[in-house]
Amino acid sequence: MPLPAEFHEIAKRVNNWGRWGTADEIGTLNLITDAVVREAAATIRTGRRIPLAVPLRQDGIQTGMIPGRINPLHTMIAVNFEMFGPGTVATSDDAVTMGLQAGTHWDGLTHVSHSGRIYNGRPADSITTHDRAAFSGIEKVGPLVSRGVLLDVARARGAERLPEGHTVTPEDLDAAEELAGTTVRPGDVVLVRTGQIQRYLAGEKEAYAYPSPGLSLRTPEWFHARDVAAVANDTLTFEVFPPEIEDLWMPVHALDLVEMGMLQGQNWNLEELSDACAEEGRYVFLLSAPPEPFVGGTGAPVAPIAIL
Repeated sequence: MPLPAEFHEIAKRVNNWGRWGTADEIGTLNLITDAVVREAAATIRTGRRIPLAVPLRQDGIQTGMIPGRINPLHTMIAVNFEMFGPGTVATSDDAVTMGLQAGTHWDGLTHVSHSGRIYNGRPADSITTHDRAAFSGIEKVGPLVSRGVLLDVARARGAERLPEGHTVTPEDLDAAEELAGTTVRPGDVVLVRTGQIQRYLAGEKEAYAYPSPGLSLRTPEWFHARDVAAVANDTLTFEVFPPEIEDLWMPVHALDLVEMGMLQGQNWNLEELSDACAEEGRYVFLLSAPPEPFVGGTGAPVAPIAIL
C-alpha cells in the first residue's frame, strides 16, 4: 500500500535532512561527540566485557525469507600450505561469502529508501549494482563508540520474552528507562531487549523470524526527542512483524534510516547483558560497535561489546 498520511506526518516531525549540512552522510552519529565518548568511558566500573554478537555460521539465523541474504558460506582455501617450500612455515586461509546483514549487523542509512530518496534527500538511484552506495556507505560510520543504554522492555514488563507480535511502544520504552534508572540522552546508543533472540538460541529459527515483537511506528519520535545516535535490538526484523498497520511494510526502517539518518541494528544477543545489568543494578555501559567498513555497503556485520 502507498505510505499513508500518518507516516508522512511522523516523517516531517523526525526529519533531520540538512541538520548537519547538505553534505552530511552519517546522520545522528554526529551526536557522538568527544565529550559523549569521555562520559561513556566513565561508566566503566568493573571492566566486565560482554559480547553481543551471534556466531557467524553456515546454519545461522537466515531462513531464506529475505532473498539473497545468505548465511556465511565458509570455505578453506589453504590448509597447512607450505607456501615457501617443504619444511617452511605453513599457513591456513579461509574465505567467506555471506549477506552483509546475515548475522548481528548494522543497517546502513542506504539500506532502505522511500519516495525515491535516501537520507539527507539524496536520490535513491545513487545506489547502483556496480558502484554500490555512492553516499552514506557503511564505511562512513567509522569508530562507533558511545554510551550504551539497555532498555530491557521484556524485564520491565516482568517477562522473559515479549509475546509474539508485541508492538514495543513509547510507553514500553518509558517503563524500561525507569527500570534502568537513567535518562536516555543525546549521543546514546540504545539497545532494546525483547527476548526474542531466545527463540534462535533454542534452535527455533522460523519462530525467531516470524511472528516477532518489535518497534512501533510511534517509537521514532521517542528516539528523535532524545537525540539518540543509534538503536539496535534482538530481533530479525527490528520493527514488529507482521506490521502493526496491515500491508504497511518497514515504515520504522524508513523513518529511522531515511528521515532521521539513524543507524539501526538487528540480531543482537542481549541475553547475557540483560542478566549482567540486573545483577549490577545499572543499565549503562561503554559500547564499542564499529561495523566492518565495506565501501559502499548498505549494511555490515558487527561484533559489539558492552563494557561494564
